[in-house]
Amino acid sequence: MSNERELVLEAAQAAKMATSQLANCTRSQKDFALSAMADALVQHAGIIIQANAIDVEAAKKSGTDPAIIDRLTLNQARVEDVAQGLRAVAELPDPIGEVVRGYTLPNGLEVRQLRVPMGVVAMIFEARPNVTVDAAGLSLKSGNCVILRGSSSAHNTNVELVAVMRAALVDTDVPVDAIQLAPGTTHEAARHLMTARGLVDVIIPRGGAGLINSVINDSTVPVIETGVGNCHVYVDESADLDMAVEIVMNSKTQRVSVCNAAETVLVHRGIAAEFLPRLMKAFREAGVTVHGDATMGAFAADSGTQFAVATDEDWGDEYYSLDIAGAVVDDIDAAIAHVRKWSTGHTESIVSRSQPAIRQFTSGLDSAVIMVNASTRFTDGAEFGFGAEIGISTQKLHARGPMGLSELTTTTYIVTGNGHVRG
Repeated sequence: MSNERELVLEAAQAAKMATSQLANCTRSQKDFALSAMADALVQHAGIIIQANAIDVEAAKKSGTDPAIIDRLTLNQARVEDVAQGLRAVAELPDPIGEVVRGYTLPNGLEVRQLRVPMGVVAMIFEARPNVTVDAAGLSLKSGNCVILRGSSSAHNTNVELVAVMRAALVDTDVPVDAIQLAPGTTHEAARHLMTARGLVDVIIPRGGAGLINSVINDSTVPVIETGVGNCHVYVDESADLDMAVEIVMNSKTQRVSVCNAAETVLVHRGIAAEFLPRLMKAFREAGVTVHGDATMGAFAADSGTQFAVATDEDWGDEYYSLDIAGAVVDDIDAAIAHVRKWSTGHTESIVSRSQPAIRQFTSGLDSAVIMVNASTRFTDGAEFGFGAEIGISTQKLHARGPMGLSELTTTTYIVTGNGHVRG
């Protein structure tokens, strides 16, 4: 056994041994620990930011995309934001022990299905230090020990973040080993974590398509797939055009480096002549480049909007930039067909005043979230009222959509009898 594998398995074993103690912690004990972690992050923000500066400088020298660098970067305000996220999690109801259903059978047996922790959760994610803190907080609150495996590009930052949070747990009832940074920075070290079946109960990847597919393909541990966000906005023939412009622009430009940003806009041909000049003007002013069909190209040329002819790669891309794919479609059937072909199953939005069109759109698609007259940017655990999220699941088993505390639990049946035996 390689030394690297030994270190990974030792960390997983330590987390596994800590699960019983954490599972027996009360809500007040867990909330106290979360508050202590939040205070410690703010108190040690200077050290964290210094470590982060090393990672950011290395990313710049390597030519990393500016959107990724933005995700990587921490400053005082962002450290305080992630700390506040922990405090917000502390205020959320504790899902552990919640009765999902309970009933008494005709023979007198009492059956209760209760929420319980999953056990050991491993998070494998890219250069987003806020995920390090969010994942630790959500896992702790839901009674799970967590092993964090961030990308090598954020290694210095994650080392300090985890060290600060673990140190904060020393004077609490939560075991220090409830939060761990996975040893090693190589893909092979990550593979050891993905194959620690029996020690790690579930793996949640969070990042681009390459990372997610690698985890899905290489893991023997069960995986909850968080998906790439090729999100669509369809502007129907009956749409309020002012509303449509605002929704498309917010979906695309409010923050481009996130999975719930829109990557494609589809416009009903019946309103294209009236709507597209207004949309193209907004795109031009915001610096958005349109990758579209010939009709989109003609309207882009008239308004001076940056334009490129769309390829199959464009229809399937998650840009992370001020780029958007665009097409004019003959009707809602064509819009639904386009979305079903190219969507990653994350979030789609329809702008329409027609209830039949809305029903057709919402029933005709198969995505985790479908917005009606609202921006795709609302697909978010905090916006849904869950508090912080661990990720947005695009699969169909166990959890789908934004994953909050309840989605980090499983259930146990407690069956109580009075000397019952089966005949």
